[in-house]
Amino acid sequence: MNILESINIAPGHWGQTRVRQGQHIRVTCPEGSQVADFWAFAQDDPSVFLSAEHTRSTLEKLVPVVGDALYSNRRHPMVRVVEDTSPGTHDFLMSACDPRRYEILGVTGYHKSCAENLCHAMDEAGMVTHELPSPFNIFQNVTIGENGELAIVPPHVQAGQYLEMKAEIDLLAIVSACPMDVAKTNGPDGKIRPILLEVLG
Repeated sequence: MNILESINIAPGHWGQTRVRQGQHIRVTCPEGSQVADFWAFAQDDPSVFLSAEHTRSTLEKLVPVVGDALYSNRRHPMVRVVEDTSPGTHDFLMSACDPRRYEILGVTGYHKSCAENLCHAMDEAGMVTHELPSPFNIFQNVTIGENGELAIVPPHVQAGQYLEMKAEIDLLAIVSACPMDVAKTNGPDGKIRPILLEVLG
């Protein structure tokens, strides 16, 4: 397939693009150890969006793998995982970081967040949503303990690895290069890194 669009997302920033049915979305981690929060909205109706809870219940699993579809809040396939060169560690449990999250973690003053990046991307695309859906946290590593406790630990993804998905409908794809530098979301060094978003067709 040919690369139709390539968006270099700076650390802590966002990218958005409209994707036609049948085209592919490739999310690459150029430098390793960086999470990419991913959202998708139907182009003709932003009230239809990629839903973490509906995907989990439809697949009856926590993490999709190659061949699995990711579902909308109406339980229709929105994208399908077609290739994954990473170790396959992704997250469908955690919400996007937001200003209150950083406040709880002791951050004072303004801090970029994935939730705000989503809002900026929607504004940039000229779309409006009344929902703040939970993202598909590509490359994020969340472990589950014996008593059900969750822990965010450094990602396994290495430089140059990617996840590729096929669009099952016409959609708006949004990616945030997660700005979390307090928890170990993007590694123990507290450094945030870029993400590459590509559309192929």
